[in-house]
Order: sequence, then structure tokens, then C-alpha cells
Amino acid sequence: MAQKHIVKSFDELLSNLRRTIVEMGGEAERQIGACIDCVRRRDATLAGTVVEADYRLDLMEKEIDQAAIRLLALRQPMATDLREIVAALKIAADLERIGDYAANVAKRAISLAQTPAVRPVSAIPRMGRLVQEILSEVLDAYTRRDVGRAMGAWSRDEEVDDLYTSLFRETLTYMMEDPRTISPCTHLLFVAKNIERIGDHATNIAETIHFLEIGEALTAPRPKGDVSSFEVVAPRQADDEP
Repeated sequence: MAQKHIVKSFDELLSNLRRTIVEMGGEAERQIGACIDCVRRRDATLAGTVVEADYRLDLMEKEIDQAAIRLLALRQPMATDLREIVAALKIAADLERIGDYAANVAKRAISLAQTPAVRPVSAIPRMGRLVQEILSEVLDAYTRRDVGRAMGAWSRDEEVDDLYTSLFRETLTYMMEDPRTISPCTHLLFVAKNIERIGDHATNIAETIHFLEIGEALTAPRPKGDVSSFEVVAPRQADDEP
């Protein structure tokens, strides 16, 4: 009877751990949406609330860390149960970093709201929606234990990279054509890079789900489309104008 009680208690603790991960993922999704809105709407007040809300994910990560350590110390789990706890720690760390990047975007939005609007900002909502979709798919895959769905989201990281590279190129050209836009465009580049990094962490979670369900680390190379490090953008000459 005592052994049965111990097993039931362990299962309940494990279920609570999964539930907290899902709640943390939902909070991360909300913060991504809010930080994109404050850039799109040039809303410094909303941006301030996003920065302040970052502590919620920090607290959730600490809660997950404590629960995982307790499970490891008291139950000494093996095999699937051990992978479940390790995966929770890894996913929580990625979600906490996503919150940090969302707060970074919000901080840049405060600066952008004080400068003239620039054309390339129109690409930011599209990037934001894409990383939100990827994170949502990954979290759903975690809930359903669906490796195929996780890998489908994993493969979309290249779309985020492509959007980032395109925006990087457009923004540099815009800055060269009108030096007055250098300040807002620089903030915009940081916004785009933070969103791209959110996509990377969502991809990390997909890889963790593969490890959780298959029992092995994913060995396939991660699809990457970010070539901004190699971009050379030359200013257009007068005779290049339409």
C-alpha cells in the first residue's frame, strides 16, 4: 500500500511539473504577442508592462527548477521519468530566455516610439506572428507528445531566418539612403534579432521534445537561413533609381 502511495505521489508531482511548463509556455506566448503589438502600435505604455511582466517567467522557471530537483532527489527516477524531468528543466530555461527577448523587444519599442516611423517596421508583425505560431505548435506538441508536430515546427525556423535576412538587407539600404533613419533603424535591427532568437529557442524546445519521446538527441543539422553575417549592401546609384 505504501509503495502504491509513493508511485501515486510521484505521478502527481510529475503531472504538476508538466502543467507548470504548459502555463509557462502560455505566458511566453502572451508576452511575444504583447511585445510585437507595442512595436506595431508604437505604444510605450504597453511596452513598459511587457518589461515588468518578465518576472512572471522568472518565477515559473524557479518553481520548475525546485520541483525538478525535488523529484530527482527524493525519487531517483530512471528512463522515461528521468527524461521527463530533464526535458522540463531544458524547456523552462528556453521559455525564460524567450521572455527575456520579449522584454528586450519591448525596451526597443519604447525608444522607437520616440523616433519617426520607418518603413521596414512593417515586417516586424509578420516575424512576430511566425515565431508565435512556431512556439504554439511546439507547446502543443509537448502536450500531445507529438514528435512529428514538433519536427514540423522545428523545420520552420528557416522561415524566420529568411525574414530576418530580408529585413536586415532592407533596413541597411534604408539607412544608407537616408542617414536620418539610422537611429530608429538600429533599434529595429535589434528588435528583429531578438525575435529571431525567440525562434531559435522555440526550435530548441522542439529538439527537447524529440529527446523526451525518442530517447536520443536530434542529430540532423538545424535548418538555418540567416545569412545576414555575410550580407554586403551597396547604396543605390543615381542611375539605379526607377
